[in-house]
Amino acid sequence: MGPWVAYGAAEGARLPALVNKTAGGTGATRSCWRGSFKELVYVFFMMKDAGLAPDLLSYAAALQCMGRLNQDASTIQRCLKQMAQDGLQLQELFTSLPLCKEDKAILLRAVRKAEPTFLPPQPPLPSFKVNTSPLLKEIYSTDNPASYPKQHLPLETLKDLFQQQLSVEMATVVTVDSVEKAPSLTEEVLQARKTLQELRTRWEAELCLALQQTKAREAQAAREGRPSLFPYLCLLSEGELTQLMLQTLQVLSQQGESLLSLAQELGMRIFNRHVVQRKQLSDEVQALQERYFKYLHLLASDTQVVMSRLPRQHWEALGTPEASQDQPWPLTLVVQLGKQLAEVLVQTVKMPSNLARQQDTHKLIPVLYHVYSFQSFRQIGILKPHPAFIQLLETAAERTMTFEAAEVPMLCPPLPWTSPHSGAFLLSPTKLMRSLEGTIQHQRLLEGCPPTELHGALDALTQLGNCAWRVNGRVLDLVLTIFNAKGCPRLGVPSPASEAPRPSKHRLPANASPEHKTELRRELARCLKVAREMHSLRTDALYRLSLAQHLRHRVFWLPHNMDFRGRTYPCPPHFNHLGSDLARALLEFAQGRPLGPHGLNWLKIHLINLTGLKKRESLQTRLAFADEIMNDILDSADQPMTGRKWWMEADEPWQALACCMEIARAVRAPDPAAYISHFPVHQDGSCNGLQHYAALGRDSVGAASVNLVPSDVPQDVYSSVAAQVEVFRRQDAERGVQVAKVLEGFISRKVVKQTVMTVVYGVTRYGGRLQIEKRLRELSDFPQEFVWQASHYLVRQVFNSLQEMFSSTRAIQRWLTESARLIARSGLAVEWVTPLGIPIIQPYHHDTRVSIGGGIQSLTFCSSGDTNQKPNTLKQKNGFPPNFIHSLDSSHMMLTALHCYRKGLTFVSVHDCFWTHAADVAIMNQVCREQFVRLHSQPILHDLSRFLVERYCSGPRSTNAQVAKLQEMLLSVPKTGRGVPIAGWGLGLSSPSQDQSSWSSCSVLQGPSIWTR
Repeated sequence: MGPWVAYGAAEGARLPALVNKTAGGTGATRSCWRGSFKELVYVFFMMKDAGLAPDLLSYAAALQCMGRLNQDASTIQRCLKQMAQDGLQLQELFTSLPLCKEDKAILLRAVRKAEPTFLPPQPPLPSFKVNTSPLLKEIYSTDNPASYPKQHLPLETLKDLFQQQLSVEMATVVTVDSVEKAPSLTEEVLQARKTLQELRTRWEAELCLALQQTKAREAQAAREGRPSLFPYLCLLSEGELTQLMLQTLQVLSQQGESLLSLAQELGMRIFNRHVVQRKQLSDEVQALQERYFKYLHLLASDTQVVMSRLPRQHWEALGTPEASQDQPWPLTLVVQLGKQLAEVLVQTVKMPSNLARQQDTHKLIPVLYHVYSFQSFRQIGILKPHPAFIQLLETAAERTMTFEAAEVPMLCPPLPWTSPHSGAFLLSPTKLMRSLEGTIQHQRLLEGCPPTELHGALDALTQLGNCAWRVNGRVLDLVLTIFNAKGCPRLGVPSPASEAPRPSKHRLPANASPEHKTELRRELARCLKVAREMHSLRTDALYRLSLAQHLRHRVFWLPHNMDFRGRTYPCPPHFNHLGSDLARALLEFAQGRPLGPHGLNWLKIHLINLTGLKKRESLQTRLAFADEIMNDILDSADQPMTGRKWWMEADEPWQALACCMEIARAVRAPDPAAYISHFPVHQDGSCNGLQHYAALGRDSVGAASVNLVPSDVPQDVYSSVAAQVEVFRRQDAERGVQVAKVLEGFISRKVVKQTVMTVVYGVTRYGGRLQIEKRLRELSDFPQEFVWQASHYLVRQVFNSLQEMFSSTRAIQRWLTESARLIARSGLAVEWVTPLGIPIIQPYHHDTRVSIGGGIQSLTFCSSGDTNQKPNTLKQKNGFPPNFIHSLDSSHMMLTALHCYRKGLTFVSVHDCFWTHAADVAIMNQVCREQFVRLHSQPILHDLSRFLVERYCSGPRSTNAQVAKLQEMLLSVPKTGRGVPIAGWGLGLSSPSQDQSSWSSCSVLQGPSIWTR
């Protein structure tokens, strides 16, 4: 290890963590527990014995320890000398590590004891370099500065909202009242609540004692040189860990939860709380507040700034942040820590047996039981609460729920995304790119990417998160009425568990036949399955509605991040606009805009789109139909539950009802054009994946079928494919093919839709046949003996039809698939860069089995994100085509978001479904088309080919025969069709200021038409 190692230091140093082998690290990581220099040295000896070299963070931890203990200069000098011999530079300690201000000061104190004249490098000045992508040239151009939209709230209000959000995140949890109907406060209910409170008080004391004993055992293990979780158990107090465990117990379902998932959840909660506490203990919170208040001058409605910038640019111009980066813990450590706490919970938490059996006894029984169950032929361990405890909770009917702070929408505008590790919530750690826990290759790619390359994605995510929302109170009140009246599954309001089907209570006769027993077992399994599904749906709805009620008089924001393909998602999981019809109907923009001359028309068209009627009619026809049924619209708005209930027949009933209410308010306003509307109007892509394929391949026929070329009425690709299949069927029937004759009259849009829709995402003929088989079995009059033969025939004809309509599409898919297969076989995962500069890598590797022994159960879990394992060739090749198209789709959405923001629009998206105010739909449509054309005017496939050749076929590998074959494949970019040049699409877009005869044409001009459904 080197001559600097010395024993005998006093207690009181910061002790680094155990060596992180799983995540590929070799260093002892910095943290905030107390330990001794002697134990730190022991960790370094263990690293040496394992053949591992200390990394920069390991040396930083050692030097901090020596700085805190005022270690002698000679020991520090030997440490610095050893660090230099390992090829590490002293300056890097201050430039390359995510250290907070306090840690840097302690580190500098230690270094200066050995080198008194040492000066740390000055932090770099803020960089004002901009992205040079041709797609983003207009966004970052300084020649034509934009005036970006502001929030609708004044500065002092936003400051107050910041303080409220800061308090929420410092508390780490949010308590929300349940919307379930409150029970009558009978003696039984009051007694149940009293019993629960007494049990919890006792459990808190017993859990604190059990944790102290656990810490003592782990400390002893550390002193004896055995692996120990002692440092991590010391991150939070016993009281805080106890509250975490009791919250977990409170929300455990009657069916229980696997020990593995419970352990992972507990471990992650400890990490998140530790991060927040570390920030509180440093000066980061005060620095954040000062900087955020300056940032608000850009957003507030009553302030002005010298230069209008994008939020990220303005935040960066305020100076270099001091906030440190929080390195995620390896998944093995998270699970191991959570497992230990779960086992303490199982062994400690007990209740009197008389709660389960009506008898006078003081015997204690466990509240949690560890049992085994089979799921998908695998045996898994489950922690299941005692039925008597579940009954006690149901009787007490407590009306509060607890959420993690990061699970609830924010009460102030999110922090702008400025890097892969900085943005969104104020204190709670958030990933820029969401991924499975333990997967680190995405973060490595992002951190290795030049900062300017990510500007487009960072600014788009910030813009999406800056949209202010509010709850639609009228819709919420109606939903709550139905929710507490046993629900209505037809309207998407789940029923309570009491409405679940019950198995037969008749005793099985002694002489029952094996067939009868089998049937009863099937009925029991079906009832249990339905009950579990109903509980899951009901709980999901309860969370959503309770949060909506909690926020109904508030303005709130939804910070966003993205997945590894660049698709964006709101961070709060339970209440957002990505949910079902019901979830979307509960939300509206907090900032309203006057409808203007055409907004009311867009509201009417949007309503008809939500009903699912007139799908293949022009916008003018839809508008006329809305006027025809205006009485039904107004009746639905005025008497939703007692009138004619027209809205209930819509495809999206709750959104249709919300739209009816908005139209009613608008038409009754003195001046509909001046009516301030908060209602979001959607414009949905039509088979979006095929749109991108048709554009890439310049397929004229395919482009027409997915609304990429002019048309007076919307085209429907599913109907077009069904019609082409029918042509093939008639030809075969005339030639005497039996199955073609049987299928006469049965080929419909519904039969082929799912297969057509999923072809773009890599569905195989086998998968397509299963989809079609399912549709044919739903047809009561189709001869079922021909299902297998007919599904084989139809899937072949569907693929033939797509080949004819999208000739270049299939060639592009095959090229992507074969390229990925050869890349994976060479031992590497597929990588590419999106047109907006986001680096992407497919996280598909052969599974690594990780085992954690000891305790009540040995846990074994598989991870497919271990980059040390060979790539999974099947997943790599099947995933590349759909993932590449998803990355193009996200690029188009981000471009549209940025340009809409530049034009002053409110814009959010649900992947390929874009939302804005009714008054701005025409502008958004125009931006959408222009950016689609600009995106596909780039040589996307050739750029991809060049990147892949440089990444996989250059350097020493280039002489390999296998690599030569790969290079040949990568250079053979598919030829495109001879369709209309992409540069000619999207021209002649009408201005929203034109008269009514022209505004409707903006959805049928060249460029991608936005036809809802």
